[in-house]
Order: sequence, then structure tokens, then C-alpha cells
Amino acid sequence: MKSALLTSISLSLALSVALSQPVAAQGAYGGYGGQPILVAPDGAILDYVPEAGQVVISRDQMGRRTLLDHYGNLIATEMRGDAYRPNDGYASRPQAPYPAAPRYDDQANGAVRDYRQFRDGDPADVTSGIPRDGAIERLPLDADGGFMDDSQQEAALEPSQPALPQPNLVPRTNQQVISVTKKPEAEIVALQVYLDRQGISPGVIDGHLGDNVNKAVAAWQEMSGETLDPNNSEDIMQRLSYSGGLPIVDYTITPADAAGPYVASIPEDYAHKAQLPAMSFTSTTEALAERFHMDEGYLKALNPNADFTVPGTTIKVVVPGEPKTGEVVRIVADKSREQVFAYGSDGKLVSAYPATIGSSDTPSPTGTHTVQRIALNPGYTYNPKINFQQGANDKILQIPPGPNGPVGTVWIALSKPTYGIHGTPEPSKIGKTNSHGCIRLTNWDATELAKMVKPGTVVEFVD
Repeated sequence: MKSALLTSISLSLALSVALSQPVAAQGAYGGYGGQPILVAPDGAILDYVPEAGQVVISRDQMGRRTLLDHYGNLIATEMRGDAYRPNDGYASRPQAPYPAAPRYDDQANGAVRDYRQFRDGDPADVTSGIPRDGAIERLPLDADGGFMDDSQQEAALEPSQPALPQPNLVPRTNQQVISVTKKPEAEIVALQVYLDRQGISPGVIDGHLGDNVNKAVAAWQEMSGETLDPNNSEDIMQRLSYSGGLPIVDYTITPADAAGPYVASIPEDYAHKAQLPAMSFTSTTEALAERFHMDEGYLKALNPNADFTVPGTTIKVVVPGEPKTGEVVRIVADKSREQVFAYGSDGKLVSAYPATIGSSDTPSPTGTHTVQRIALNPGYTYNPKINFQQGANDKILQIPPGPNGPVGTVWIALSKPTYGIHGTPEPSKIGKTNSHGCIRLTNWDATELAKMVKPGTVVEFVD
């Protein structure tokens, strides 16, 4: 049986032997006809045949063969040559959601494990597709890949909570905040995109009015010292023209977009989560929505007839802002406003994010704490003796990393044991549900913030 399986693998991989050189996605179209090819996650076509013992053959949700290494990382997806298309649409950011083997041992003592790979002796952080700029100071790793300190923490995570009524918002400054009136969806999207480009996050871009938009307008006024009329669509469009152009553009789905890696679904049970190779996205739409800071439902509504699984398909996406840069020395977690404010050394507001912060039953900390460490693309150790009890799970479980993991793509540990700032697998719920004390942001907001802080950054909780 084993021999037959290896033979099947060899026959499948032999389809790519004829390729003599790696070809970039932009120049690969044409010349392959309907012949199967192996497409790497970055869009390149493999020019070699992996040894049968070095890969695991699986299938994605579309039934295509996938080659995984023994860490669960995607090596390549088998695709028809005539389905391969270049990326001639809107230039997207590089996507490299998971590290390639080899990886260091992941048996760190803390709940969140910092997955890293090393090139030429230098650490390269894995940031779920957003390139690192080297700005974060890191604690050294010990021989086992764990942090060399004695203060490892278990993350205090939470099960899903019901939506709560939102409080009336009070401006943080003396400037009057003009309420947003009922507007067409496209004009609301333009406002959300403008705020996002300014580094003042409105949360997911979805074309709907809500407290996250109102909070972002108030924070923008605090940052800029100006007054913004969110109902003046002509002014908003003019501002957009100076900050990246039109809010919605065409984008062509690439082979890498279609290839994933994806999982069929994310189970609720933590024991089942622990059995997955990675907490990956479940579809192209989910991955693209997160990349472009969009609500997945809005992305689908914007492209009602699009087949997101076919490379070469042209769709409409919003153009969000580039990640904010700079040094953040103080973070204010405002519990009543469900918002996080990041300040620079000059005392000025650098960025602001909608957040989910604690609840009346399980409140977040009070007072002032500091950032202890930062983990990007973290795994998670579920410990029912320290965390909440999830279902019938009464044993420690190791849940792999990925954007759909319990802490999303980022864990910023605080000096207060068990508490931190982290991402989320459900960005549309930010600011609308309870937490068990931690601060939840969208994955992209948490990643942006993580790049601007370092151990010792002050975190202040205010009511």
C-alpha cells in the first residue's frame, strides 16, 4: 500500500519535470496549455520534483492536489497550465503567510510561540504577509526556540460573546465632531478608506455607518487638529486624490491568491483546531478581504458574479492605507470608547484603532502596564487551568499559528500576567462583542501596532 502511494506521488510530481527554470508569475502565462504545473505560494512555477518522502500530498477545498512539508507549510498547488494568469491588476503587497521549513522547535513555555526562520544568521519575522522592517526589538531565543526570560505568560482568550449595545461617544478633544448622516454606501466606503489611509482605523471597510466610523472621525480630528465634515463627499474625494487615488480599483486574482494555503473550515472545538496543520484562511475571499481591510460580505457583494477561485479573474477591491510607521511610546486602551490610541514620544496621536476590551464579568486590567514581548504569527497553548474552559477540553492543547488562530496574527504580551493585545479571526466583530480582559484588534491593526512598539512601551487602561 505504501509503495503504491509513493508511486502515485511520483507520477503526480513527474508532470512538472519538463520545466527547466523557475518562472515568475508575471511572465509565466502561455506555453503550458492544459498541462498540470506546480505553483508555489509566491506565484512561481516549480522547476524541480520534490522527493516523495519530503512532502505530504493533500487536497484543498477545490479538490486540487497540494504539496505540504512535514510542518504543514504549503510547497505548491497543482494547477492546469491554461488556468495560470499573470498579475496585471492592482499591485498587492507580498504575501508569505507562513514560514518555510526548516523551523525552530516550537515547544516554548508560553502560550504564544514566536515562529521564526533564519537566513544568514539573522532572524526574519513571519508576519502573515506583511513584510517586517526590522523595527521591533526582540528578546533572544534560547536553544529550544523559547524566550530567555522567566515570565512566560498564558494568553487569556475568550469564546464568542453576544453583541452589546454601543455607548454614546464623547469626543476626546474640544473640537466638535460632525455626525455622519445617512449616505450612499459608496460614499461611506470612501470615508472609511480615507480614515484607514490616515492611520486612523475604522475597522473593517464595509460601507456601513456605525460607532467605529464615528470614533475614527473623532480620533482623526485629535491627530490632525482639523475638523472633518464626513458628509462633505466632494472634500473626502479630493482628500483621497492626495492619498492614493480612488478608493475602489480593479484587482486581478493571482495563482498565489487562488492557491492559498487554505483549510476547508475552522472548527469550534479547540481539540479539533489543534489537529489542523495551520489556522489558515478558509477561502480566497477571506484572504483577500483581510489583505484589503474589507468585510468579506462586502467584498462578495461588490463582485456578485466573480469566481474568486480562478486566477486571472478581475474583481473590485478597496485601496487601504500603507501601514503606519514610527515609534509608539504610550498606548491608551479606552474601555468606554472601545478604542486604542497610540502616541509618539512628542505626545501626539500616531494612530487609533477600534477594539474589544474586556467586559463587566471579566474586566480588563486597570492602571498602567508595559509591553513585555511581541510575537508575530503566533501559535497558542490552550491551558484550561489558566484560561477559560472551552467545551469538554480539560487538557493542554497546542493550536498552530495562522490568521484564524485564537490570537490571530499577533500577540503583544503585557507585564500584567495573562493579558495582551492581539489579533482576531473575526475582524467584523471588533468593538461589538465582549472579551475576557485582553485587547482585541483586527489582524492588520494589531500587526501595524506591533511594528511601532517594543518591550517597555507603556500601556494605560482608562475607563
